[in-house]
Amino acid sequence: MRFLERFVNIFRIPDLRNRVLFTLGLLAVYRLGGHIPIPGVDINRWSDFFSSSGGSLFGFFDLFGGGNLRRLTIFALGIMPYITASIILQLLTVVVPTLEKLQKEGELGRRKITQWTRYLTIILSVLQSAGIAVSLEAAQQGFVLSPGIGFLTLTVISLTAGTTFIMWLGEQISDRGIGNGMSLIIFTGIVVGLPSAINNVWQNTFVTHEWSALTLIVLLVMMVAVVAFIVLVERGERRIPVQYAKRVVGRRVMGGQSTHMPLKVNAGGVIPVIFASSILAFPATFANMGPIKNIGWLVSILRDIQHGEPLYYVLFVAGIMFFCFFYVSIIFNPNEAADNMRKYGGFIPGIRPGRNTADYMNNILTKITVVGGIYLSILCLIPDIMISGIKLNHLVLIGNWIDRVAPRFLLDGLNVQFYFGGTSLLIVVGVAMDTINQIEAQLIMRHYEGFTPRSGRIRGRRSTF
Repeated sequence: MRFLERFVNIFRIPDLRNRVLFTLGLLAVYRLGGHIPIPGVDINRWSDFFSSSGGSLFGFFDLFGGGNLRRLTIFALGIMPYITASIILQLLTVVVPTLEKLQKEGELGRRKITQWTRYLTIILSVLQSAGIAVSLEAAQQGFVLSPGIGFLTLTVISLTAGTTFIMWLGEQISDRGIGNGMSLIIFTGIVVGLPSAINNVWQNTFVTHEWSALTLIVLLVMMVAVVAFIVLVERGERRIPVQYAKRVVGRRVMGGQSTHMPLKVNAGGVIPVIFASSILAFPATFANMGPIKNIGWLVSILRDIQHGEPLYYVLFVAGIMFFCFFYVSIIFNPNEAADNMRKYGGFIPGIRPGRNTADYMNNILTKITVVGGIYLSILCLIPDIMISGIKLNHLVLIGNWIDRVAPRFLLDGLNVQFYFGGTSLLIVVGVAMDTINQIEAQLIMRHYEGFTPRSGRIRGRRSTF
């Protein structure tokens, strides 16, 4: 009852109610546009081809496109060009002094970087849409009904306009809605598959009886455990105590307070998983190309690192660990943090300011980054193995023995047609937590009680307790 009353409080506040309804309205527009196909393409042939290309880059991009690439709609590129542009500019900030200076200029600098991100998004959209149009025409499956310059031009305009419109929707949700516009668009694209996933579970358990009741219980328990695990770690942080010395400014005594510097366990978020997944999706894509199919030894190597193979998971974990350290090194500089702390009279108790402080923070950051990388690896491996299994029986020398003694669900998976992969689940839970936190902040600001216990017991204007 308390949660229900807190939920009703959202619609008692006119401003918050308008923001929520505005967000839902724009997300509905996004879903409506996801059913408008690109003109001049045989959708049935494309769907058949897409279904046979599982585990390739197509499936990876389709995850962030909300199924639009599978249907080849005007939103087929999804938000990926914007994400790519944002990551490129974030990486360039480290090596380009102009971007680094803009980032430190506050709101004006961030607006300039945002403007450049939009331009780069359009450029990437044009290039990607042109590549898609040319590939569709060159394909032997006969996807294009009327090839020619007209189809190329129309496809480039349609896909680029679709991505630009999605970018505009995300910015409007961030400015006039409840925030996190781009993340909510990705979130919406993922969760729309929930009804079909539930229907698939129902069919396998109660109609076709492919799953036993025990299998269903194990699946549900694992889902709840993984979600709880994500919530626990995503909220986890290492707090470094910081003490500021007292300073006398005129007749006033400034400083002297104790605070802390929070370092998140998973500072990189889903970015390391996206990088590692996208790189490892290339072999499956190349293996389906015509010229490569005739090279036996190359096809054999590419198949060894396809999704589900032991080598794939080894490289996947290594890639996640590498990109965790790589991304954290970009977003947090211990030397710069130590210098800023010293400028304002701050220090870590027991640690000398300057170089020692930087080394101390770097040591802590290294440890929690290792933990964050292991967390992401476990989060991605467990659901993937449950879905499609791990082909340990393909190992040299011991493969036949493993095939005889290992349980089949470990080798072949449970064949769960469900958005239970680590990347999608991390995005869904992470965006849901951020959205709840933003709504909760709006409630508390207006003297209402929030959703979570940590929000405190603030008596609302219409609260009965």
